[in-house]
Amino acid sequence: MTDESTHVLLIEDNPGDADLVRLRLTEGKSPVDVSYVDKLSDGLASINKEPPSVILLDLNLPDSHGAETFRTVLEKAPDVPVVILSGQDDEALAIKAVHQGVQDYLVKGDFTAHHLERAMHYAVERQALLRSLEMSRKQQLEFKNHFLSHVSHELRTPLTCIHQFASILFDGLAGDLTADQRDHVRTILKSANQLHAMVRDLLEAARVESGKIHLEPRCLTIGDLIQQAVTMMSPTAREKGIGLEMGLDSRIPLICGDPDRVIEILINLIDNGIKFTPRDGSVMVKACMLDHDTDFVYISVTDTGRGITPEAKALIFERLYQDPNAVDNNRKGLGLGLYITKELVNLHGGKIWVTSDPGHGSTFTFTLPVYSLPKLLSPVITYKGRLRDAFVVVAVALAPISEPPASNWKETSERCLEILRRC
Repeated sequence: MTDESTHVLLIEDNPGDADLVRLRLTEGKSPVDVSYVDKLSDGLASINKEPPSVILLDLNLPDSHGAETFRTVLEKAPDVPVVILSGQDDEALAIKAVHQGVQDYLVKGDFTAHHLERAMHYAVERQALLRSLEMSRKQQLEFKNHFLSHVSHELRTPLTCIHQFASILFDGLAGDLTADQRDHVRTILKSANQLHAMVRDLLEAARVESGKIHLEPRCLTIGDLIQQAVTMMSPTAREKGIGLEMGLDSRIPLICGDPDRVIEILINLIDNGIKFTPRDGSVMVKACMLDHDTDFVYISVTDTGRGITPEAKALIFERLYQDPNAVDNNRKGLGLGLYITKELVNLHGGKIWVTSDPGHGSTFTFTLPVYSLPKLLSPVITYKGRLRDAFVVVAVALAPISEPPASNWKETSERCLEILRRC
């Protein structure tokens, strides 16, 4: 705390407790300017008008109770330090709040002016340190992304040249090759493709880490995407003598996802299965619905490889992890594929996990949300009442159809309005 007046926002519904806190504040050594409200809604309005230096927050208010109180405040004012004023029976919840972003807590009736002043001082200092660390982290990420972008450009130019000239040789455009020469050129092409994939994964992992991947969710048919991924990976599977098949549940509804990213997820998992499956093995891609969970579609990729040990399962989705038991050691990458896959699934609101019986293959399963207009609109509905003077536009894209009658458009618009009302 400095000699300048500290703006304190006190959110407390009990007048007696509020008077005691204000008394303790005036007894402190540092000058303070106290704003007092007894409702969370009034506190949020005050924050919106003039963010305070520190917030003293009671957990149970007339319009908010418990964990929802501090979560709402942290969401509204993430850069303002918050100190919880806890009752004796709320101390466990106050400790939980500290773990979730609140800077400190004090038990009502059990603190002096010195304790209060020290708590606010440390809260402000810790919040400033967190802001500084976050700024430093972002600067380091930006530097790393710039470096990777520059390096990738410098690598891709010679790689493209190597691949193009090797392709000319392999296709016989520069003259006939012997069988041994063709094998050597094929090795060059494979190595160039592998290096290109590594550069791509490095850039993708950097974008994931810095939060620069943005999905463009659409209404999708998962069967079409699985078919595309299987078609793209079939040559790789045939080259290794591995069967690649797919199976779909007839009950599967439309899903909500980014088509390019969903195909990327599928290709990463299929490629991983091929990598760990010996010749004459198989990889199966399935999609199904479960009776107990109708909100998600379950997609699995099963291989007949060596399986994964319990130790490896705990690390399999970590960045840069490589399982030493890969069958195809010539196709080892950087250990980023499954890490990227996990992050892409998380961005879709799904989950991913692996089950394996060592010696009998592995199954990677991930979920994608079923398409639902009410759920897509739920974030807008959730903020109803919290946004001041907000104007929200909801755009509904209809599937293209050939010149429908006006009555169909009227019926469709009425259905959309009914969904909005139900939300």
